[in-house]
Amino acid sequence: MENTSLQQQLLEAGVHFGHLKKKWNPKMLPYIFAEKKGIHIIDLNKTVEGLQEAAAALKSIARSGKKIMFVATKKQAKELVQECAQRVNMPYVTERWLGGMLTNFNTVRKSVKKMQSIEKMLADGSAENLTKKERLTLTRDKEKMEKVLGGIAQISRIPAALFLVDIGHEHIALAEARRLNVTTFGMVDTNCDPNKVDFAIPSNDDATKSIAIIVSYITAAIAEGLQERQADKDDDQEGDVEESPEARAARFEEKQEGGDEKGKRGRGGVSSSGRRRSPARK
Repeated sequence: MENTSLQQQLLEAGVHFGHLKKKWNPKMLPYIFAEKKGIHIIDLNKTVEGLQEAAAALKSIARSGKKIMFVATKKQAKELVQECAQRVNMPYVTERWLGGMLTNFNTVRKSVKKMQSIEKMLADGSAENLTKKERLTLTRDKEKMEKVLGGIAQISRIPAALFLVDIGHEHIALAEARRLNVTTFGMVDTNCDPNKVDFAIPSNDDATKSIAIIVSYITAAIAEGLQERQADKDDDQEGDVEESPEARAARFEEKQEGGDEKGKRGRGGVSSSGRRRSPARK
């Protein structure tokens, strides 16, 4: 029943509309339902299957505490993807993919640190000692860098996964992720190769409504994974608090007994270096 309602929502959003027949990629054949007026129609059963599989994998990654980077530099997807990524506190790239953002991550991190140092200067008033022209230059540099690097400012290492809205449009990001063995998820239209990503979601990657429903579903799965992670942390903390003084004392005694036994074994002929002592000569 849930799949049927999801299918209906996907149908209403126009997720099933593919590209013109002349633009198709033959590798998308298993995901194509039919052809109508020269346009390929995507099989929504395959879309639901791919979407649920991708959502489950992303939920698992989020629950493990790893980061998932959203990549969408298309005009119709920028704002939507940025909003969804910020909602689950994940990194995102919506303006321009800088070449080497993953493969040359250390250099990109230096640029991020430079941007953060400029922000600090402007915030704490240390830039007041500079001339008006220098302050203006700093402000412009900060705005320019924030536009491109603002979404990845909080990450200190390469993300565990990439979610791409259009794998054809984001081919540089996809190539870098594959080179570094980063797990890839992507919306794949009829003009792309689904084998290039680890988790393909066959769907219309041009319509705003189509992008919105897919990204929202993925974001909800990530949010669920983060909630479960937080619930696990809370349970662990409660378990530590609920431990009685008697239980702590018993655990301490067990540790001491274990240490005494190790000491006895250590005195029984084995040196601290692990070699057996030779018998004393007469």
